[in-house]
Amino acid sequence: MMDQKTESEIIARVLSGDRQAYALLVEAYKGPIFNLAYRMTGSREDADDLTQDIFIRAYQKLQQFDQSNKFFTWLYTIGINLIRNHLKKNARDVSHLAAADSVLESQTQGNERGEGDGLSDDRMIRLEKIIQQLPVDLREAIILKFIQDLTFEEVANITGDSVSAVKMRIYRGLENIKQMLEK
Repeated sequence: MMDQKTESEIIARVLSGDRQAYALLVEAYKGPIFNLAYRMTGSREDADDLTQDIFIRAYQKLQQFDQSNKFFTWLYTIGINLIRNHLKKNARDVSHLAAADSVLESQTQGNERGEGDGLSDDRMIRLEKIIQQLPVDLREAIILKFIQDLTFEEVANITGDSVSAVKMRIYRGLENIKQMLEK
C-alpha cells in the first residue's frame, strides 16, 4: 500500500493533466479492489468488470477527493457502493449458485493437500461458500475486516457506519458463520 504523501503527489499530477500517473494508483490498488469485488460477488468475471468500473468512477470523481483523507479509504467506499448496486441489480439466481458450487467442488477434488496446512482446501472453500450466503451487509463487514485486514475504524469509514455498528455486523456475521458451519 502507498503512503498518503505518495498518493497525494500522484493525485496532484493526475489533476494537473498527467493522466498516465493514474496508472500508478491503479497498479497499487487493483489487487485489493479485485479481491474485494471477487469475495463479495463470488465471480471472477463480475470482479474484473467491477474493478474496472471502480477505477473509472474514481478517476471521474478524483477532483472531488478530499486529500486530507486516505485515497485507499475513498476508493474502497466507491468500490463498496458499486458492488452493493451490482448485487442489488443482479441478484443471483439458484442456478448460478449451483453452477458455482459444482465448479468449486470440481476444483476441490483436483487439489492435493499437504499435511499440516492451516485450513484444508475443502474447508476453506466451504467457508468461502458460507460467507457468500451471508446478507450483503454482514458479508462486506466480514470481508473488509478479516480478508482485507482493515481496522474497525477503516471499515466504518468505508461503509459510512459507526464503529459500534461495524462491530455488531461483524459479530452477527461470525455468529451466522458459526451456525452454518455447525450444520
